[in-house]
Amino acid sequence: MMRKAIAYICFLLLFIPPGMMAQDTIPYVDEIPFQRGESGKYRVYYDSWLTSGISAGVGIISIKDNVRQFNGRNTFHLEVIGKSVGFFSWFFKVDDRFESFVDEETIVPYHFIRRTHEGSYKYEDEVAFDHVNHIAKSRRTEKPIPPDIKDIVSAFYYMRTIDFSGAEEGQEYMLDFYLDDSAYVSKIIYLGKEIVETRLGKFRCLKFKPMVAQGEIFQEPYPMTLWVTDDRNKVPIFGTSAVIVGSVKIELVKIEGLKYPMDAKLD
Repeated sequence: MMRKAIAYICFLLLFIPPGMMAQDTIPYVDEIPFQRGESGKYRVYYDSWLTSGISAGVGIISIKDNVRQFNGRNTFHLEVIGKSVGFFSWFFKVDDRFESFVDEETIVPYHFIRRTHEGSYKYEDEVAFDHVNHIAKSRRTEKPIPPDIKDIVSAFYYMRTIDFSGAEEGQEYMLDFYLDDSAYVSKIIYLGKEIVETRLGKFRCLKFKPMVAQGEIFQEPYPMTLWVTDDRNKVPIFGTSAVIVGSVKIELVKIEGLKYPMDAKLD
């Protein structure tokens, strides 16, 4: 359970608007609200009848300083790291790393790297995305993909380029992402605006519910609630989710290298 809770840090925050995946050309975004050098640190807490909000893991989500070219185009080097800590690390060690090289103007991925170490389980993979021929090629197979599909890391950043200023409460946003040699379709529900208080202070936030896969971790299709800063940065601040046994919380505890001032912060 813990290893999947850590992994969900990477892709529970995917916000891709309906219709975007039907285009045949790579869509350019109007504004890129992040830059090289940005880094956010998240804490993961687990709560159950046996525990009371114990620290279970950390996540580091960052944009590296290096510039690498794919097909003659500059890319952002995105990286997500998830690790178990404390008691959970002793009980079930998690050390996951996900990387994505995305076009710095369109945020479509060219290359995805995954290195997973969860208990005795180890898994490594690399995926090359061919957006001209609509093919994703991993170490094991080659699969057709929809136009401009994202991996789980690039989707996390792509959501921050979307303008939600005209969103209405209850509005649904469809998403496509590629993971484990398969393309998935899901959706996000926009729930309006709220003020959220965290260890970093009070923030004006946009509130969302993402659809997840039901099974051994989640009993309901929309168990998680996520809050993102209501400003130009659109930084995920806080998330909470009911799991089959207890609940998981994700909280931003440190952020640096933002492109714009954190105008959503109230104190």
